Amino acid sequence: MDQVSAKNVIIEWLLGSTSDIAEKIMPIWEIIRASFIVPVLRFGLYICLAMSFFLFVEWLHMMFLATLAKLFRKKPEQRYKWEPLRDDLETNFPMVLVQIPLFNEIEVYKISIGAACSLSWPADRLVIQVLDDSNEIVIKDLIEKECRKWEGEGINIRYQIRETRVGYKAGALKKGLEHDYAKECEYVAIFDADFCPEPEFLHRAIPFLVHNSEIALVQARWKFVNADECFLTRMQEMSLDYQFTVEEEGGSSVHAFFGFNGSGGIWRIGAINGAGGWKDRTTVEDMDLSVRAGLKGSKFVYIGDLHVKSELPSTFKAYRSQQHRWSCGPANLFRKMVVEIAKNKEVSIWMKVYMIYNFFFIRKIIGTMFAFFFYCVVLPLTSLFPEVDIPKWGAILVTFIITTINTGVSTPRSLHLAIPWVLFENLMSFHRTKAVFIGMFEAKRANEWVVTEKHGDGLKNKTSAESSTPNEPSRLRTILLQELGMAVFLYACGFYGYFYGKDRYYLYLFPQAIFFSIAGFGYFGTLVPTS
Repeated sequence: MDQVSAKNVIIEWLLGSTSDIAEKIMPIWEIIRASFIVPVLRFGLYICLAMSFFLFVEWLHMMFLATLAKLFRKKPEQRYKWEPLRDDLETNFPMVLVQIPLFNEIEVYKISIGAACSLSWPADRLVIQVLDDSNEIVIKDLIEKECRKWEGEGINIRYQIRETRVGYKAGALKKGLEHDYAKECEYVAIFDADFCPEPEFLHRAIPFLVHNSEIALVQARWKFVNADECFLTRMQEMSLDYQFTVEEEGGSSVHAFFGFNGSGGIWRIGAINGAGGWKDRTTVEDMDLSVRAGLKGSKFVYIGDLHVKSELPSTFKAYRSQQHRWSCGPANLFRKMVVEIAKNKEVSIWMKVYMIYNFFFIRKIIGTMFAFFFYCVVLPLTSLFPEVDIPKWGAILVTFIITTINTGVSTPRSLHLAIPWVLFENLMSFHRTKAVFIGMFEAKRANEWVVTEKHGDGLKNKTSAESSTPNEPSRLRTILLQELGMAVFLYACGFYGYFYGKDRYYLYLFPQAIFFSIAGFGYFGTLVPTS
């Protein structure tokens, strides 16, 4: 009888009325909510608002530098000595090496090789070096045949391969400079596989290096041949245009320092060697070299009206891989170089502060993490916890001002896409933040290198041998569970805010959730061919 009574008591306690259960749980929940969750969320909000303030000050700083460069500072040709090299004296023309690193890029190899071979420069003073790390025999044969074709037309072109792909791009560029003919060159121009310089590129860039011994790098602006291909490429154009128009224009004009973009630039080989050469310790070998050369006192010049055509990744998979590399690499490099920068004796204290605080900490670390933590974590959670109040200047005003002006200055034709751009950047901040933490803590994927997929012009660049496949590949969209998980979280916060909230943050949460849903179901960018 005692056993039956005990059993009945347990069942009655477990299956008690909803009101009884609520009465037991609610006091505990209120204690946890008031003593832990709300204080932690409020602390996170304060951190985000502080980051917002720092970013706003940095944005004002960069806009001031860019405006100063446009209105009051002279053009690069006026700030530095620049005189065209005389065509009647070929001895005035220095030896120039052009490096084209390739890896299975069958869609674009003809474009880059053809553009490099068409550069206007004395034939005996120019060497084209194709660094082919491809591991597909058919592709290697096609690239080698293309080189032999140009060689038959009188171009001094060298086809170089390595036994292993150690060091990836940095390893290829380093190995390329070790050849005897490369050691005879004074300058090296670097173009990735999808880059197409204008014939007069060297005539515009080389005089800066010839007449100014302190200049180590001349960087051209990228122009995108497929910016109008899809929504994804339009978003990328807006982001990169800001980088060139504001960050690099201002950095070049005032500080004579910015990060080499990895392509579309020309280096003084002596400056590369003086900085320790190419290193493969991170996935941003271009930025690594830039920082080390900058610490040697070298100056960099950005020429905004010197354009090099290139291609934007048009599939979301390719763009995610690229952004992982571009976000993880700087964080990893910051971890490895911050002490070295601080201890450097060859540059001023202001340059060291600019490198550590402005270039790395604010733009590469804080700028990446803020968008995710504030707009995708803290703000949605405040819909569930109205005790945590977000100042409207932090949630709306600063973002609206920055986005509108950035778009108007860098990409005026896309001003109507300013709000979608913010939503898309918040979406990408999810991936970039993960990459930053991987780089900072040097986790498993810290040195992951995936070559960005390029499409080129398939009809013009592929021969029958290149395009012949047994079966036409199917085209499927990839389901991304992490993005869908974020979408569910934002929808839940949005609906709760709609029914119970007072700040109407659901007006932002629903559109942001839709963007995560679109990404999760694979509808950003073009379709990915899968065999």
